[in-house]
Amino acid sequence: AAEGGRERGGFFGNFVRANWMQARDFVNSGMRKFLDGDVEGSVSDFDRAIDLDPSQKPRLWQRGLSLYYAGEYEKAAEQFRVDVSLNPNDTEEALWAYLSEARLVGSAKAKEQFLKVGKDPRPLLRTVYDVFGRQGLSDPSEILEVAESAKSAHDEFYSLLYVALWHESEGNEGVAKKYMLQAIDTRYALQSGDYMAGLARVHCQVRKWS
Repeated sequence: AAEGGRERGGFFGNFVRANWMQARDFVNSGMRKFLDGDVEGSVSDFDRAIDLDPSQKPRLWQRGLSLYYAGEYEKAAEQFRVDVSLNPNDTEEALWAYLSEARLVGSAKAKEQFLKVGKDPRPLLRTVYDVFGRQGLSDPSEILEVAESAKSAHDEFYSLLYVALWHESEGNEGVAKKYMLQAIDTRYALQSGDYMAGLARVHCQVRKWS
């Protein structure tokens, strides 16, 4: 009986491990599809990964981004809020939860339910978080100033990305387009291989900005 129990345990362990590995394959496939501009296909792959291994969901921020660009803003916000519940210091997921909710209820209302997270040690992300959560602000150029003082290619790209996203959340599409096109033309966006640099390009594809 003990031997049979070990066999069953071994089979179950192998089954769980196989599901986890297959789920990771779907996550990787979803990321590739997103970067290739197949947003809907990426959502399907991320959902399949969760079906196979539900423990993936609280860490699957990539799914939230895909849902955002698929126009599934309520589901995107829920994904980002789950992420923050797991990691209460996750500045970027709090920002994307806000961006998703701003598409649903407007920026002023979304700011009222802005997620509180721990103080980010990165000066740029700390500034972005403060700017995004501030009511009545008409100009987010403080973000660009922090990046300029850092003289970092990484911060240059991210400052342009988040200024573009801020303007879009406020309904300033023309200004958002200007900054997003600048973001994808930075040296960092062209050379880094950063997933968020790919996201900026997908943003322009989805919005048909060129």
